[in-house]
Amino acid sequence: MPTTKGGSRALLKALREVMAGAGDGQQRLDKVVRLVASNMVAEVCSIYLKRDETVLELCATEGLRADSVHSARLRVGQGLVGRIAERAEPFATDDAQNAPGFRYLPETGEEIFRSFVGVPIQRVGEIMGVLVVQNTTARVYDDDEIEGLEIVAMVIAEMTEAGAFLGSSGLSGGPGTRTGATRISGRSGCDGVAEGTVHLHEPRLVAFDPIAEDPATERRRLTNALAAVRVDADRLLEQAGRGRSEQRDILEAYRMVAYDKGWSRRLDEAVDSGLSAEVAVEKVQSDARARMERITDPYLRERLADLDDLANRLLRYLVAPGNGTVAVVPEGSVLVARNLGPGELMDHADRVTAVVLEEGATSSHAAIVARALSIPMIVQAKRITRDAQQGDVIIVDGDRGRAELRPDGALLEHYRSQAALAAEARETYRALVGKPATTLDGTAIKLRMNAGVLADLPSLAKSGAEGVGLYRTELQFMIRDRMPRREAQAALYSRVLDAAQGADVYFRTLDIGSDKVLPYVRSEREANPALGWRAIRVGLDRQRLFRMQIQSLLRGAKGRPLSIMFPMITEAEEFFQARDIVHGEVERLVGLGYARPERLKIGLMFEVPALVHAPDRLYETADFISIGGNDLMQFFFAADRENERVRRRYSTLNCSFLKFLRQIVQRCDATGTSLSFCGEAASRPLEAIALTALGLTELSMRSASIGPVKQALRSVDLGQVRQVLDRTLASGVTSARNDLEDALKHILIAR
Repeated sequence: MPTTKGGSRALLKALREVMAGAGDGQQRLDKVVRLVASNMVAEVCSIYLKRDETVLELCATEGLRADSVHSARLRVGQGLVGRIAERAEPFATDDAQNAPGFRYLPETGEEIFRSFVGVPIQRVGEIMGVLVVQNTTARVYDDDEIEGLEIVAMVIAEMTEAGAFLGSSGLSGGPGTRTGATRISGRSGCDGVAEGTVHLHEPRLVAFDPIAEDPATERRRLTNALAAVRVDADRLLEQAGRGRSEQRDILEAYRMVAYDKGWSRRLDEAVDSGLSAEVAVEKVQSDARARMERITDPYLRERLADLDDLANRLLRYLVAPGNGTVAVVPEGSVLVARNLGPGELMDHADRVTAVVLEEGATSSHAAIVARALSIPMIVQAKRITRDAQQGDVIIVDGDRGRAELRPDGALLEHYRSQAALAAEARETYRALVGKPATTLDGTAIKLRMNAGVLADLPSLAKSGAEGVGLYRTELQFMIRDRMPRREAQAALYSRVLDAAQGADVYFRTLDIGSDKVLPYVRSEREANPALGWRAIRVGLDRQRLFRMQIQSLLRGAKGRPLSIMFPMITEAEEFFQARDIVHGEVERLVGLGYARPERLKIGLMFEVPALVHAPDRLYETADFISIGGNDLMQFFFAADRENERVRRRYSTLNCSFLKFLRQIVQRCDATGTSLSFCGEAASRPLEAIALTALGLTELSMRSASIGPVKQALRSVDLGQVRQVLDRTLASGVTSARNDLEDALKHILIAR
């Protein structure tokens, strides 16, 4: 295949003639494979296209048996072709039959061809098929040949999207082929329920002419569009205001991507290869997706969402140079997208009722902004961009992490009646703000909220929470490209305490590692990161990082009461070592003229079952212990709560787990150690009642759950619940759920 830019452009022009020429879809496919085989000096060129999400079909070939077209099929992941589709990356070998994963399709007659090279046919991260070249002689394909083949595959993807191959044995075109009511499950990015009509964010811009006549003109178009995108990034940062905040930090990171020289250089190179500016943007975007989707680091994957956001803006400026800033989103829309950057969400925030993302993460920049703006959001909603049609009615249930697409009348009425009841309940909960969470038998329970960004703090007063039981400090570190300075950390902690207005705030030191990796802290790939180098283990091994955070907390307190807790303490010595470091930093800073905290409490997260057997000295020394319910249950049941196959094993009301919690309560009672429970289980009224019946009188949860849990606790006699629980735990049953639900029907506990 020609590897010079001129040769590459000549091939692309020939492909354009094929696309514009006479003939149906199959005839065009046949011409494409003949053309590529000729240019590659190859005996075989084949195009496999997806029939559905799991099956690839041979749709055209030059060199294999003609009768195998539309009959030879492979599953995604099966054989070399299926492997390319699954991994979204090229593969080449000079000995195909002995390559790992090779699968022989006898109907094709391909057994005589030794050399093989294939590249994914993809568009903006969506795999549409595979382009393959083969020869009988052993041949090593070089990087230039593979890159040239990728450019051809990109053009084929654009032609497929534009409908150039429609009519090829029933091949369908375009997304959104489903109709009727559909439930799509995902994960909650922000709580809340909303109804609206679908607005597809960035509907696909199809380049009907993917090949450039004049590369110099395309580069000028690209340069002008890129300049406009950078102006947008500057504008969004300016709108965020001055001073430091999570929102501004996110937009600074976003702006850095817009000005990245490597990104603009790759765009120029793609145009120089002969692609139009629009297709060049999509090629670079697809290449980045293929690389970054294999990265497990959530921070680095978040750069992908920012890049998608910027690439979409760039495409808009190329297609409509005078109107590229913001697409019109109707009032009351639910924004549906593959992914979303923080800039795009802020552009549309005042007009949307909810957001549903096919990708994304609960810790993504868009999710952080959504929570700050109280916009219900679902992430990881598979196939939503294909199943949803513009204007479809959709209900977004952020509480349950699911979307009801095109709901029938009965379901729609159900949600509307639930929304009305929820509105009434919110009025009831608001009336409880300021009232104690005291049970009918006089047990006073402290209800605190969890927080991770400064924007969470206004919920403190609105919800009636008695302080912050868990403030996750790692987010400030995860949203930056470099270590936040002491001054920035101290300023944030000071603002958190200001917002708390004297209420207790329990700051958890950095809980990084596992799925939370900082880009500027070197980490090693681990077979089981949840059980690896994380949390306090990182802090004690990287004491400079740990000491810097402790110093920032002490400075930010400015003499006010300060509570610090260490995550994932496994053995007593870890706690004592970390505690000594805190006390050492207190004395050092006081010596430098900083105010000593009026009251300093140092405690730990109980997340590892082994800690129940720790020496008494640990319980006697700790000022408080907070049970980290999510991780503790994960380790107790050896079940990943994110894994749907084993998630059912993960239950707070399992009798074995309740007995284990009782042991922790008894150990703390014996030493007079303050004990609380923090985790998702505390947010559910039934589980919250069970926890308090065990003797846990301090709970920390999502702010939205304070009202429902307080109402339930004020309606129950814990002495009676304790009797039911004691009988159940002694009976030998696996779960206490049924007995508790039967006993508490009168207060309408929600499941």
